[in-house]
Amino acid sequence: MEQQLFSIVSYLVPMLLSLTVHEYCHARVAYWLGDDTASSQGRLTLNPLAHADPIGTFLMPIVAQLAGGLPLIGWARPVPVSPHRFTRRVSMHVGMALTAIAGPLSNLVLMFLSVVGLRILSSSTDLHFYELLQLDAAHKAPEHIAAHLLLVMSFMNAGLCVFNLIPLPPLDGSRLLPASLQSLVAPLQAFSYVVLMAILWFAGGIIRIPVAYLLIGAFNVVGLPTELLWWMVHGG
Repeated sequence: MEQQLFSIVSYLVPMLLSLTVHEYCHARVAYWLGDDTASSQGRLTLNPLAHADPIGTFLMPIVAQLAGGLPLIGWARPVPVSPHRFTRRVSMHVGMALTAIAGPLSNLVLMFLSVVGLRILSSSTDLHFYELLQLDAAHKAPEHIAAHLLLVMSFMNAGLCVFNLIPLPPLDGSRLLPASLQSLVAPLQAFSYVVLMAILWFAGGIIRIPVAYLLIGAFNVVGLPTELLWWMVHGG
């Protein structure tokens, strides 16, 4: 029970932080472009409770962990955006694209910062990097717990970045499509959850490849070993 509770908390906390930053960045870019809709509704904040969805942010991650890592999709409440309020310096289409890309880019930054944190933590101990990542009954020192949380953060945000760029509504990637294609994929929003779950189940092996390369690139930049990550590419 203790181990299961730890697994839930160590997954839920990074998820809550990652989704909060993701939605905040949507709100911040929209505000910079002249739309104060999110701000007026209290969404231009890093307070997790302002963005959390009871089912998507809490229930789904908990169920996923109780089911042994079942690939369920977690989400926060979408930030409201009114493109007609954007400054006339950008078109509504461009403004929506800029607002949309802010979310995945925030996850990319969080991924890299988490990897930097792993590098700093690894340099501050006498343990080999892979020894630091051991987390069991015999290895529950603060440095092991911190390394575990940072590793979860890095994997989670790489995954959120790639997944949100899938060009299907309501994901951010759909806002990056040309306007003509957006109208073609718009009807899929009614079945979005089923479609996205099917993608996770049947195309998860494809999605994990760009996720792995993002992580491998970040690990290489900071000087961490990458053997841990190549199984994601080769499907091992």
